[in-house]
Amino acid sequence: MKLIDLLKGIRVIDIDGPTDIDISKVVDDSRNALKNSLFVAIDGFSVDGHKYISEAIDNGASAIVISKELYEIGNISNEDRVTMISVENTRRALARIASRFYNKPSEKMELIGVTGTNGKTSITYYVEAIFKEYGKKVGIIGSIGNLIDGELKRTKNTTPEPLEIQEIFNSMADAEINLCVMEASSHALDLGRVDYCQFDVGVFTNLTTDHLDYHKNFDNYYNAKIKLFYKTQKCNIINIDDRYGRRIFNEVKNLKTQLLTYGLDSSADIFASNIVYSAQGVRYTLNTPKGKITIVTNTPGEFTVYNTLAAAACGYIYEIDLQTIKQGIESIKGIKGRFEVIPVDRDFTVIIDFAHTPEGLENALKTIKQFATGRIIVLFGGGGDRDRSKRPKMGEIAAKNSDVCIVTSDNPRSEDPKRIIDEILVGVHKVRNDFISIIDRKEAIRYALDNSMANDVILLAGKGHETYTLIEDTILPFDERKIVYDILNEEH
Repeated sequence: MKLIDLLKGIRVIDIDGPTDIDISKVVDDSRNALKNSLFVAIDGFSVDGHKYISEAIDNGASAIVISKELYEIGNISNEDRVTMISVENTRRALARIASRFYNKPSEKMELIGVTGTNGKTSITYYVEAIFKEYGKKVGIIGSIGNLIDGELKRTKNTTPEPLEIQEIFNSMADAEINLCVMEASSHALDLGRVDYCQFDVGVFTNLTTDHLDYHKNFDNYYNAKIKLFYKTQKCNIINIDDRYGRRIFNEVKNLKTQLLTYGLDSSADIFASNIVYSAQGVRYTLNTPKGKITIVTNTPGEFTVYNTLAAAACGYIYEIDLQTIKQGIESIKGIKGRFEVIPVDRDFTVIIDFAHTPEGLENALKTIKQFATGRIIVLFGGGGDRDRSKRPKMGEIAAKNSDVCIVTSDNPRSEDPKRIIDEILVGVHKVRNDFISIIDRKEAIRYALDNSMANDVILLAGKGHETYTLIEDTILPFDERKIVYDILNEEH
């Protein structure tokens, strides 16, 4: 593709060099640059791509997109007449360039975006199950990974960077995927990662405290989330029970895009009634404007009702019959790291959940209270280099809703894990003085297992689907499922 075609629609500040040249590859990592490639220099959170322009040129890049003045970049040899394009924001420029390079692949399928603090991953898998039951080929982009034609590939971010997103869409188009359901994180919406993605449907789950290390305040967090609902063409699906869902509803209700609500109250378009909670799951009546049907899920908790209602609303808006929606939802036997019961063959229960926000932790613990006959043991920590305001709140919630409170490490990154724990304990101390503090998470899990009694429920919160831990700049293997089994097998 010609460089001049890739730059169409982008506000270019300055161009130095020819634009009527062929571009065979677009990269945002200088190490991946090849002959006739276009390197887009991104100023990221930890690495500034402008520092690697010379490396990209040495590797064969014939054009460079920058957002900084050349004198800020340093001495760049341009003897080979590499074309330099200056723009206001390279990340947003990359989103458009990548979409053009791959011939706007998101337009070749239906695209559903799911945003909110909690529930995004579960909803994507329920939606996938419904549409798969309906006979469609479905792809997923989310925190567990990217699912393309049944093959799961891991990804670093909940919502990938613009170039990777468009590459994934292109792969899905090649695999003849009919529909993609994607988690749209607040970072992705705010940074423009999902710009030039043609969303047909947007789903809002809820909004609670999270990511304030990045957004700085709750208004910024909210304003990032609402951007999705100005990008959609077919329908916006909103949790009307959530206070911020009602706020979004009122802000977007005059758009041309159809609006559909879901909740536990009959005032919603899609709602649940006759709800029965148990240790084995949830049973309820799914009510829609076109009829109702009984849903029985394998995952307990009120959050499961909300997640399945949102997925059912997606099926409804595409005119999928209720029986197929039911069969799709009920085909899900569990989602990795989302209130996942680990079969340990003991007289106690072990549950792994991704709960890493105050509300997520509270929801998980309150769900356990609905069926627990023994003690509730909670093990959790706080992520390093992330929103510190969550830590004492999570400590207080854990202390209030458990019998045994174990505070440990959880991806400390560059922070001192002891300091993170101390900040969590500020909240614990508001409720009680009896707690367990063990920095080593594996040893904390061992303590929980060794000190469990008959009918106890152990909640390992925070890691969920993750199979690693982040300590400083090192990624270390840490699969809690394997760790639980290894510890239990040591007894024999």
